[in-house]
This record gives sequence, structure tokens and C-alpha cells, in this order.
Amino acid sequence: MRERNCSVARTVGILSDAWAFLVIREAFFGARRFETFRAALGLPRGTLSARLKSLTQQGIFRQVHYGEGSSRVEYRLTEAGLDLYPSFMALMQFGDRWLTGKSGPPLVLVHADCGKVCKPIVACSACLGHVRAQESSYRDGPGAGQAPVQAMKRSRRASDPSQFMRGRPSSVSLSLQAIGDKWTFLMIREAFLGVRRFDKFLSELNIAPNILADRLSRLIDRGILEKRKYQDLPERYEYRLTEIGKDLYGSLVAMMGWGDRWLSHGTPPIQLTHATCGKDFTPTVICDQCRMPVTATNMRYRLEYDPRDYEADGNQGRVAPGRI
Repeated sequence: MRERNCSVARTVGILSDAWAFLVIREAFFGARRFETFRAALGLPRGTLSARLKSLTQQGIFRQVHYGEGSSRVEYRLTEAGLDLYPSFMALMQFGDRWLTGKSGPPLVLVHADCGKVCKPIVACSACLGHVRAQESSYRDGPGAGQAPVQAMKRSRRASDPSQFMRGRPSSVSLSLQAIGDKWTFLMIREAFLGVRRFDKFLSELNIAPNILADRLSRLIDRGILEKRKYQDLPERYEYRLTEIGKDLYGSLVAMMGWGDRWLSHGTPPIQLTHATCGKDFTPTVICDQCRMPVTATNMRYRLEYDPRDYEADGNQGRVAPGRI
């Protein structure tokens, strides 16, 4: 079997694992040492050790020895790891808008470059206009095509969605709890590429019918897809993105941009065009106030919760900027 070349899928391969996501999230909150990660997340030692090893092999972390003559190491985000931050911001904004409920967003962001409260947006790199699905088009890029399905990815057991909610309150966690398994991400991708019918999803994804039916049902329950009848005898239905579903476009293309930069070897599978300005673009996450890029080092925050309720190690006051 073969599957579509896709930078979103490559990025999802990292973020759809709940444990890996949580470890990366804590690194953005300043965690570097094994026991700090463990205290914040309560993960079994073997689980945490395996994820840190895998993320290091994937180039998200690098090991740095600390203490003179010591074999102990810290896990620090690499350039590629730090570059995941804008994708986290896009997912955070989706969670803030649609999933936080009456409690409201757990963080208020401040962009250090302009000093203003910030709600990051995914923008066109050419005109800095907000990109939306209905204002963008796509065509095959140099990396388009199909590749053999990787057996390991297909047999990998999905993480329990509730595990995304471990530790501190997080709108990114809420977003990934709703859409964070691999098949759900890929079904949303196909919906943005124009797929609407069950059989088409089935053929494009090489997914088992029972898994497809289950994920479609979940996406309908979460208000991301809606089911519309297009034929009476026999009954046939289409599955279309709702307004909530369409608002996931920014998150998906932000992750696509990261995958293009770090996982596509210079041959992105898809080229995006912004209809508003007529130019090809790379998705970029910017401050909605000053229109400058958002990075892990130029964001500050205000907590809307008491960190003592969630941090076992008491390190909240000493961590780096750029919280999510």
C-alpha cells in the first residue's frame, strides 16, 4: 500500500503521541532535566526515558552534560524543536476560541517585541494577511506523490486522548485531545483537500472502515464535521467541515510549514497560494498587533491559574519565556 506524501502527516507523527507532545510542552515551560519532566507530568520513568530518547533521535532535543565530570544530562530544544513553537501557538488559539468553555483561556500572551497582549494568527508570508481555507489554494509541490506505507506507523497504537490533559491547563492540550490522533488529523487534512464521501476517505487514507466510521462519528460529535445527505435511495452522506472545522486550517498549515522545513528534505509536497494577494506563501505565525513573527523567545505570558496546583517541583518562577 501507498500513502500521500504530506508534511502534516510527518509532523503529526511527532505531536499525535500524547507523551511526546507533553514532554515538548514542558520544555517550552523551561523543563530540561529528567526529574523536572517527571515531576511535572507524573510519567513512569520508562515511558519518559523512551520519549526523551526518541525526541533526541528525531532532532527535537539535544543532550547537554551538566556538572563537572558528571554523566548527567539536560534535554534542550534544538533549533527544530524551538521552531515547533509557532505550531503550538496556532493550536493554542484554536483551543482558546472553541474549547476552553466558561473557564476561559489558561494563559494571556504578551508579545515582547511590541509589548501588547497578543493572539497569534497564521498569516501569508507574502502579504502578512490572515490565511483561511476559503482564501487559499494549493497545487502539487516538488515532493508530491505517494510513498509506501510505513508498517510501524500503521501498527502503532494511538495514545489515549485523555492523556493530553496531564499536568497544567493547556489550550494546546485541549486541541490535541479533540483531534490529536493520527487518523483524525489525516481525515481533517483530506477534508481540506476536498474529500467529502466515505469511500473517498477510505481510498485516500487506506484506513480500515471501522476506524474511519469511528473517527467520523467523533468529529461530528465535536462539531468539526457535519453529516449531509446527498442521496435517498440508497441513503448516502457527505461529511463537510463546519465553521469550527474550517478554523483548524491555520493549525494544519502551520504544522505543514514545520514539516516542510524540517522533514521534507527541501521538497515540500504541497505549494500554497494566497488568493487575497495572489502569491505563493509559507505559513507564518505572527502577532496580531504588530504583525511580526512569534517565536519561543519573544513571547511572555500571564497565568490565569495558580501554578502551585499543577507543579510538583515548584520551578514555575524560574522557567524560560514562551509558555504554552
